[in-house]
Amino acid sequence: MPSSTDSPVATARLGTVRRIGDAAGHNAFTDLVRHRGRWLCAYREGAGHLSADGAIRVLASADGRDWSPVARLERVATDLRDPRFVTRPDGRLQLLATAVTGHADGPGADPKAFRTLTWLSADGQRWGEPTPVGERDIWVWQAAWHGGAMYGVGYATREPRFVRLYRSGDGLDLQPVVDTLFLGGYPNESGLVFGPDGTATCLLRRDREAATAQLGRARPPYRHWTWTDLGVRVGGPALLGLPDGRLVAGVRLLDGGPRTAVCAVDPHRGVLTELVALPSGGDCGYPGLDWHDGVLRVSYYSSHEERTCVYLAEVTLDG
Repeated sequence: MPSSTDSPVATARLGTVRRIGDAAGHNAFTDLVRHRGRWLCAYREGAGHLSADGAIRVLASADGRDWSPVARLERVATDLRDPRFVTRPDGRLQLLATAVTGHADGPGADPKAFRTLTWLSADGQRWGEPTPVGERDIWVWQAAWHGGAMYGVGYATREPRFVRLYRSGDGLDLQPVVDTLFLGGYPNESGLVFGPDGTATCLLRRDREAATAQLGRARPPYRHWTWTDLGVRVGGPALLGLPDGRLVAGVRLLDGGPRTAVCAVDPHRGVLTELVALPSGGDCGYPGLDWHDGVLRVSYYSSHEERTCVYLAEVTLDG
């Protein structure tokens, strides 16, 4: 079977693109999963990009064309941000999001506080009460199950800025495995996947003066990582391993203008190659990725039409 070592994805063709979420003033920060024969798309809806009224909307579709709202998660005086699905080995879905409270501006105002929350659901419609996970002010942005445990990458929202690797046997009790997974250049958002041979790959965003993305790899027990500077700036990274072992990423790219793009990842050469740009611009990105029946489906948001809305694109990948 070919692997990402032998034959990275060479080209991609863009198919149908549909607007699927536009009910709020600002609809953004998406994720996508296929569960029990249908797709679920989660995203934040609020008055604006940084408004304090953020809630999580979940849409469902049996065919990828017609979408209906099935759940809305909200908390009083809280901005819920960046929902991420986690498929659990027990058949349930897990949803991670971060609750932001307080205000960063104004004399005497409480500083912003960050706490990652998680919800569990058997069907994607009925979600239990949220459970805090990880540590305060460390944003667990992405997680994945492998070998009977869930691993999550979280980033510090205060100085010093670093990312931390967590492990949990039940997906709720997250304990640090690597206290400082990466340090330097304000590391933050990440994509995380595990290959067929158990290799973990992390696509890591950085900001500030050293803003180029990093690609990290590790073998079990995932305590020692090697990192490669990709030389490109990304936002909202998502990683997906294809059935043949190759890797693709969904990211926001900024060179030549902001856009959401599907990219090939060559982990051994340390190269991220843009394959196709999705219809997008301005405030955009934060894709979710799902592979089904030979088609890559990508949820993302963009402000290139009227206002900031959520879209679903179908992409065909070629070897």
